[in-house]
Amino acid sequence: KLFFTDYGNAAKVERCDMDGMNRTWIVDSKIEQPTALALDLVNKYVYWVDIYLDSVEVVDYHGRKRHTIIKGRQIRHLCGLAVFESYLYTVNSDNLSILRINRYNGTDVQSLARLDNAKEIRVYQKRTQTAVRSHACEVDPYGMPGGCSHLCLLSSNYKARTCRCRTGFILGSDGRSCK
Repeated sequence: KLFFTDYGNAAKVERCDMDGMNRTWIVDSKIEQPTALALDLVNKYVYWVDIYLDSVEVVDYHGRKRHTIIKGRQIRHLCGLAVFESYLYTVNSDNLSILRINRYNGTDVQSLARLDNAKEIRVYQKRTQTAVRSHACEVDPYGMPGGCSHLCLLSSNYKARTCRCRTGFILGSDGRSCK
């Protein structure tokens, strides 16, 4: 799945398959400017920052169990968001500090460091890098991912795929080759 935020005409948090199909709103009320987004891959939760409401909220992958982690002036100007173990990590773009927020109670907020020009944050940890099983976009004997001449995108599950073409090309009638 692909998770993303949108604060155009109607602000929302959405998800879709990697090929763009099955687009679903998971949050579409009491939300104004969702920006940074982070996933808890183990427990299947989506965290986001709303810079207009000065809040960090969470919801499960289906839009249920929504609640506010923290809200108020102390978390103004947040950009970037990452989750690791019991904490959320974010960057305060006003004073360029990295903040650590307890994601279970929201009361434990600590400034860890200051960085010049930081706008994004990521946590890389081996446990969050799930083992890849055999999937529909594996390279075929001819060196083509999923048998696609340009791009192979996973679809509704790891066994299904959709071929797409680079800009300037169109997908052939075979659904695999680009012309």
